[in-house]
Amino acid sequence: MSKTLRAVVTGAASGIGKAVYEAFQKQDYEVLGVDINPQQNIIVADLSTSAGRKLAYEGAIKQLGGIDILVNAAGIFMSTPINASGMADFQKVLSINLEAPIELSALAFESMKTQSFGRIVNITSIHSQYAKADCLAYDVSKAGLEAATRSMAVTGAAFGVLANAIAPGYVRTAMSLNQDGVDESDTAEFAKDYIASGRLPLGRAATAQEIAEAVCWLAGSTNTYITGQVLIADGGLSATF
Repeated sequence: MSKTLRAVVTGAASGIGKAVYEAFQKQDYEVLGVDINPQQNIIVADLSTSAGRKLAYEGAIKQLGGIDILVNAAGIFMSTPINASGMADFQKVLSINLEAPIELSALAFESMKTQSFGRIVNITSIHSQYAKADCLAYDVSKAGLEAATRSMAVTGAAFGVLANAIAPGYVRTAMSLNQDGVDESDTAEFAKDYIASGRLPLGRAATAQEIAEAVCWLAGSTNTYITGQVLIADGGLSATF
């Protein structure tokens, strides 16, 4: 496509979402962010509710006139041990990590199919395939989003809408900070379990900008044939055992 692409990025106030937002700006896209935290050129919306999702979509249509690219990067994590968490805890995670991307994608699809072009990129996690203690709701939400990505791809194909997911491993963002403010990848435990052991071949966590680079390609007009796929960006972590 030769026209300027119009992109919407959720979770654009921090982390991977912010990095994607800034990368799109460098490509001269018309880009609009969505986040619960107010910042410049960001639609403030609570994506845990259907009303908030519709508010975000309507605001994007009003400001951009349509949507060519949707990146679902908003997400939360909370500990949910199976023996010590209730459904209310699970719902907090699922509402943002799974329900919001599905509903926003369904809304954006209406704009995309009328123009016979669209790109949806969902940020999932290696947690979709590999479990860790006390992460039940997060694991389920990311696995569900990957399944949803495939369904989006199958439906979207006839309309020129490609849907893919990126599954990061460890990434240095606000979500990776421990309660003491130290990034988990800077801890002695991480160094022992993942670097010294060789479990993480590249020997470090990713930056949000590195994930954004992969998003940019999948979301761009030069990607014309890849859809329904999950790109694992974990520094080789899932290649070891």
